[in-house]
Amino acid sequence: MTISESRRTFFKWIAAAGGLVTVALAGFPAVRAFFSPVFRRRRPENWIRMGDVGGFAWDEPVKVDFVDEVRDAWVEARRPRNVWVYTADGERFTVYSGRCTHLGCNFAFDTEKTVFRCPCHHGFFDVKTGAVLGGPPPRPLDALETKVEGGVLYARYQEFRLGVPAKVEA
Repeated sequence: MTISESRRTFFKWIAAAGGLVTVALAGFPAVRAFFSPVFRRRRPENWIRMGDVGGFAWDEPVKVDFVDEVRDAWVEARRPRNVWVYTADGERFTVYSGRCTHLGCNFAFDTEKTVFRCPCHHGFFDVKTGAVLGGPPPRPLDALETKVEGGVLYARYQEFRLGVPAKVEA
């Protein structure tokens, strides 16, 4: 082999190696983006402190307001949220999401009729069970998972799809 042939072979190897490095550098982000849903971490559980167990009135729902923090890459958003806490005996608690299952409007407690009432489209819900009593909501109120630790009530806040008959996490 002559010097010019060995030089040509050397440059072929350098060109091939440079091409492989370029393909790897350009292709890795594309492959990672394609497979990222498989390796995506689940959103951490969002347990919200509702208050001391003894602080909730019996047979009367109590509205609890809080701020939900959401982080999406570099963007951080704070959204005001609310839930309704109901207990009949002071031991078992039901926490309803503060959003109507129809279109996500905030509903209120109607003290005269003792029902939850959505003012937007006249949806009515039973306070004890969350069942639809009237109007267009397609399903009962969304009850959230609860736990009591050290005399404090916590609820795992999550959002569900609106306007559909099944309770599906959003």
